[in-house]
Amino acid sequence: METELTIQAALDQFLENVKLARSKNTYETYRFAMQAFTHLLADNKIDAQSAPLSQLSEDMLAWFAAWLKDHSTATEQLYLQATVGFYEFLAAGRLHSPNLPRLRLLLRQRARKSGQRLPQFPREAIEKVLAYLSALPLPTESVPPEDGHKTGPEAASDSERLRLLRDRAFLITLADTGLRVHEACALRRGSLDWNEGRAMIIGKGDKQAVIRFSRRALAALQEYLSSRGKLDGAAGKPLAALPLFARHDKGAGKKVKAITTATGRNIVAERVRQALGEEAEGKITPHSFRHYFVTTVLRASGNLKLAQELARHANIAVTQRYAHLSDDELDQGYHKIFEQE
Repeated sequence: METELTIQAALDQFLENVKLARSKNTYETYRFAMQAFTHLLADNKIDAQSAPLSQLSEDMLAWFAAWLKDHSTATEQLYLQATVGFYEFLAAGRLHSPNLPRLRLLLRQRARKSGQRLPQFPREAIEKVLAYLSALPLPTESVPPEDGHKTGPEAASDSERLRLLRDRAFLITLADTGLRVHEACALRRGSLDWNEGRAMIIGKGDKQAVIRFSRRALAALQEYLSSRGKLDGAAGKPLAALPLFARHDKGAGKKVKAITTATGRNIVAERVRQALGEEAEGKITPHSFRHYFVTTVLRASGNLKLAQELARHANIAVTQRYAHLSDDELDQGYHKIFEQE
């Protein structure tokens, strides 16, 4: 007699299917959701490792919704959708026969509705950070000794100069392109077409996209890469293969290594702290620069479709969240209409 599949074995099959069909980030989200689901089962004295799949019921989705109330609304919705996906997988593979219409009804009834929150746009603060970096004096580039090897304060001064030029170019690039931090960190010198001021990237969802660079971003990048010329020339690799944004720390040595996403976040945190003070730390993140980009496009053009395409939002409803006016603009509009003499 064939042994009945356990709940855990079915979950493993489902996750393997997700891993093959979806992106790495989606797989990780589903994996966390299924781990939470098994914890919910355990809290209800059901061991997923040994419980047969026939013990799985639609009511468990309602249990899960109640169990997730201490989590954020966004997390709750993601985890419940992943769990519904698990039930649908079982039905499609004829591993189990859940009542899918009832599941979807339970999902609508039990899941909290997320209130629409306007993204926070510290536009003026970001402009202050960019202005601060642009005004910082560059450390004087030291003259190499006869043996060509700099040591001590001279080497430190050159690294400091490169870090400043890199950080300036990095933050302007984030602000003027709308790139996500991991996308910016992954850029290579060969990614950028200097004549066209454009770069081709593989963005969210493994989709190819064209990114446009402003003149000030190109100028900042050229100044940075020009100062990095000797380091790149000694790397022993084609220039096109080298990272656009490189590490300049003791750990990298003379090698040209790309900055990581964590380094990108640290650059933002450090420069924000320097420009605005300790109280601003954590209030401006790399994604704040993407918000800044979208709102800048909308403020200048008023064209929602243009902003959607440049920001690479799959759904225009995401872009619409940015299309709001500040309190100052509302005040000006109101007084202009009602207080004309």
